[in-house]
Amino acid sequence: MDTPGSRGAEPDISVVVIVYNDGPRLTTAVRSALDQTLRNVEVVIADDCSTDGSYDVACSLAAAHPGRVRAIRLAENSGGCGEPRNQGLAVARGRYVMFLDSDDTLEANACRNLLEAADRTGADLVSGRCVRVYTDSRHDKRIPWYPWLYRSTRTVESIAELPDLFVFDTLSTNKCYRRAFLLENGLAFPRGIHYEDLLFSAQAYLAAGRITLIPHTVYFWHVVQKTTAKSISNRRHEINNFADRLEIHRRIDEVLKRRGLDELKLSKDTKFLKHDLALYLRDLPFLDDGYRHRFAELARGYIQGFPEAAYAELDRVHAICAHLLVREDWENLMPAVDTLINRSKISTPLVERDGRIYWCDRYLDDPAARNVMDVTALGLHGRELDEMCLRNALTGYAVRGDLVVLEGAVVNPLHTVPPDARLTAELEFRARRRSLRTFRFPVAAVRHAGGTLTWRAAVPLTGRFRPVGVVDEVWDVRLHLTADGRRTTTRITAGDVDLENFASVPVRPRLGRFVADRLEPQVSAKGHLAFRLTQHGPVARRGRALVDRNLHGPAARTVKSTYRALRAVRRDLSSHSRKAQAYHHMLRVLPVRKGTVVFESHLGTQYSDSPRAIHEELRRRRVPVTAVWSYAGERPEGFPEDAELVRRWSWRYIRALAQAEFWIDNQGFPLMLRKRPETTYIQTWHGSALKRMGFDEPSCRVMSEHEQRAFQQALDRFDHFLVRSEHDVRTLARAYRIPEGKLLRIGYPRNDALVRAARHPQTADPAVRGLAERLGIRPDSRVVLYAPTFRARPDGGVRDFRLPFDVERFADRFGDRYTLLVRPHYLNRVTLQPSVAGRVIDVAREADITPLLLLSDALITDYSSVMFDYALLHRPLVFLAHDWEEYSKDVRGTYFDLFEEAPGPVVRTEDALFSALSDLRALSTRYEARLKEFVDKYGEYDRGDAAARIVERFFVPAGEIR
Repeated sequence: MDTPGSRGAEPDISVVVIVYNDGPRLTTAVRSALDQTLRNVEVVIADDCSTDGSYDVACSLAAAHPGRVRAIRLAENSGGCGEPRNQGLAVARGRYVMFLDSDDTLEANACRNLLEAADRTGADLVSGRCVRVYTDSRHDKRIPWYPWLYRSTRTVESIAELPDLFVFDTLSTNKCYRRAFLLENGLAFPRGIHYEDLLFSAQAYLAAGRITLIPHTVYFWHVVQKTTAKSISNRRHEINNFADRLEIHRRIDEVLKRRGLDELKLSKDTKFLKHDLALYLRDLPFLDDGYRHRFAELARGYIQGFPEAAYAELDRVHAICAHLLVREDWENLMPAVDTLINRSKISTPLVERDGRIYWCDRYLDDPAARNVMDVTALGLHGRELDEMCLRNALTGYAVRGDLVVLEGAVVNPLHTVPPDARLTAELEFRARRRSLRTFRFPVAAVRHAGGTLTWRAAVPLTGRFRPVGVVDEVWDVRLHLTADGRRTTTRITAGDVDLENFASVPVRPRLGRFVADRLEPQVSAKGHLAFRLTQHGPVARRGRALVDRNLHGPAARTVKSTYRALRAVRRDLSSHSRKAQAYHHMLRVLPVRKGTVVFESHLGTQYSDSPRAIHEELRRRRVPVTAVWSYAGERPEGFPEDAELVRRWSWRYIRALAQAEFWIDNQGFPLMLRKRPETTYIQTWHGSALKRMGFDEPSCRVMSEHEQRAFQQALDRFDHFLVRSEHDVRTLARAYRIPEGKLLRIGYPRNDALVRAARHPQTADPAVRGLAERLGIRPDSRVVLYAPTFRARPDGGVRDFRLPFDVERFADRFGDRYTLLVRPHYLNRVTLQPSVAGRVIDVAREADITPLLLLSDALITDYSSVMFDYALLHRPLVFLAHDWEEYSKDVRGTYFDLFEEAPGPVVRTEDALFSALSDLRALSTRYEARLKEFVDKYGEYDRGDAAARIVERFFVPAGEIR
C-alpha cells in the first residue's frame, strides 16, 4: 500500500467533502476522513462558493496536509449539493470514491471496512450503516438508518434482488463507489434541484453489476433539531421543496419505466405514499390554506396515477390521508393527519354501515373509496372509553382579565359516551419535565353536541398557577374526561385557532418575576396546545438575561453535571443488571421465608394455566402458604385478591424471588437470576410441542459457547419439570436438557378440569355456565372455539394476526346453530366487525383458556399446543392448516407430521373448514378412535390429579393428606 504522503500514488479512496458557509464544522468532517485507519485516503474539499470563509479553511487544511487534501471552489453557488459533488468527483484520483457533507463525519474504520468488502467481492458499490446523531440531544440520541438492511454482510448481483435497499436507503453518503464504474456509466448528481441523492442513488443501484452491504457503521449523519436554520430536508414548509421531491421521483420513474422494472416501481410508489408524502402531511396543520391548496394540486398530479396495489401495503391511516388529499377534503383530512401524527388517537366520530366501520360517511358509494375508508380492522369500535385516546379540538381561546377561557370539542366515536352519561372533566397543566408538579382546574361545562362532547373552562392562571420558573418553561395541557366512572385523557389539538393573535397572561413564578412574567400559548410539535413562560417587561428581560448567563456559568455547569450524574446513577440502579446484582447479594444476607411461593404465568401477563391451578388447589385445601403472584405492566388486572401482588422486575419482585421457598411458573423466571439451593423451582411448562424447541432450534445451535452456557445455566435452575407424555420426554425434556431425575410424570394441573369434565360429561360446571352468560351466548347455541398459535417473523418478532377465514361468512352460515369464540395467542389481538356481534365473540381478554375449552363443543386450531389439551375432552377438533408448508418447513421444523397424526380433519381452505364443521356429531364419530389414540400418546399422564399430587408432594406434611 502507498504511503499517505506519496503524491503520485493512486489513493485507495477519495473522500469528496462538500461545504457551503460551514467553516466551523468543516475541519471536524475533514479530520474524520484523514484519521481513518485506512491511511491511503485523499480528501477533496469542494466549496460551493461560500461567503463565510469556508474556502479559506479548506485551503488551510490543504496546506497542512499536502498530498492528502486538495481544495477546489465553484465559480458561483450552485444552490444544492449535487454540483459540488460532481466537481469533486471530476478531480478525484482514488480507485473508490465516497461523499461526505461538512456537517457530518465518517466512522474511524469506514474506509477500511468498505474497501475490504469492495476488493473481496468485486462490487461496484458497497454500502454500510448510517447513524443519525442528534447533536443537541441531552442523552446522545442516535438512530440507525434502516438498520434491518445491514444486519449481515451480503452481496447481490442486481438491485432487483433487494428492492428494499433501492426503496429505503436513498443516501449517497454511506456508500463507497468504484470510480471507474461511475465514470463508465456517466453517473452524476442532478444540478439545480434538491433531493439529488434520491436520483443518484437510484441510478447507481440500477447500473451496478454487483452490490455489497456490510453490517458496520460507516457514516454519522449529524442532526440539529433546535435551530432556526433548517436543513434542506427540513424545509418542508417551502412548497418548492415538495415540487423538487416530486420532480426527482418523476425522473426515477422514467428510469424504471425504460428498464421495465414495474415491481420496483410499485415498491417505490408504496414507500412514497407511506414515507415521503407523510412527511409533508404532518406539517399541513401548521401551514396556511394557500400552501395546502398548492400542495394538494402537486400531490394530486403525481399520486392519482398510482395503481391500487400501491395502497394495498399501506396502513389504513396513510391510505385515508392520500385518498382525502387528492380530493382536498380538508374537513376529514385534518383529523386524519392528526391521527397520522399521533398514531393512537381516534380523531373522527366514525360511521357504521352494514356491520363495517368507516372513517367518515363520504365516498361510500364508490367501491374503491369505500375500501380505503374501511377501518374495521383497526378495532376502534371495540375499545372502552378508558382505552381511547380521543381528538380534542380547541374551538375557543380568550383572555379575560386574569382568566384564560378555553373551549373544545372531544370526538365521540360511534357514540361511545351515551347521551345520558354523567359527565365531569378537569384540565391539567403539567410541566414537560415530568418530575415537576401539576396544576388542575375544574371544567365548568361539558355536554353532548352531536358527534362530539363540548367543554368550556375558565382557568385562573394568574392566581393559582405558580410555576417554579426557568426549569419548567413549557407546560402541556390535558383534559381528563369522565363518563359514568370511566375516564379518558386527551391532549388539546390547536386546530384552526390562531394562537398568535391572542394575548399572553401574567404569571408569578416562585423564583420571581425577574425570570418570567407572562405565559404565552403555543403549539407543540404534534399540534397540541401548550404554554411557555416568557418575559415581556424590561425588568423581567434583564432579570432573565442575568439568569441565563448564570445558567451557563461554571457553577451552573457543575450543578447540571451533578444532577445528570445522579439521574444516571438512578437509571443504573433501576436497571435489570443492577437489580440482578442486588438479588444475588440478597441470596447471601436474607433468609428463606418458609411457606412463600412465587407464582408466574406467561412472564407475568396472566393469572392462568398450571400455576393458577396449583394456587387454587392450595387455597381449596387451605394450606398455610404465602402466595406471591407476579404481574407485568402497570396494573394487575384479573389477579387474585388474596395473594401478594408484585410487579415483574420491581424491587419487591426481586426480594420475593430471593426469599421464596418455592418458584412455580410455566415459562421462565428472569434468566439472569440464579436460584438459591433452598428454593424449589417447579417448572410446569405451557404445552406439548409440535414445533422444535430449545436446543433443537437452529437459532440455539448457532449460539456462541458463552450464550449456550448461560442458557443451560438458566435451565439447570429447574428442580422439577412437568411432563404429560413420553412425547414430552423425547422432545421438550431432551430439547431443554432436563435430566430424568427432574421429570415429574404427572400431567399438567391446568388439564385436571378437562379430564374431570371428560369423565363426567353430564355434570354442569357453574363457572362454565356463568362464563356463557357473561359472554352472552344463547342457551340453545353450540360453541366453537378458534384458538390459533402465533406466527413468527423472520426477525424473530410476532406477525400481526389476521383471521384466515371470513368470520362474517361463518356467522351467516352457522350463526343460527353455533357461536364462534375467537381467542388468538396471547401475543396477538383480533378485531371483529360489528356485523358478527353476538354470533362471533372475541375472547382474547379471557386470561385463562381452560374455561373456554370446557365451554366449547368443538375446537378449530392450527399448530397450537392447545390441541393436546382439548383432545382430553374427547370433543371434535378441526385443524386449519392454511399455511402448513410455510410453518412446517421454516428453519425450526416440527417434531411430527400433523397430517399423519391429527385427531381430526386437517383442512386447507375456508370451504373445507365449513364443510368439516357442518355436522359435529358425525365428525366426532368419524374420529373417535383416532382421538383416543392421540390422547393415549400425547396425554398419557394427564389423569385429573396433577395439582393435588403437586400439593401433596411439596406442601402437605406426611399424614395430613386430605
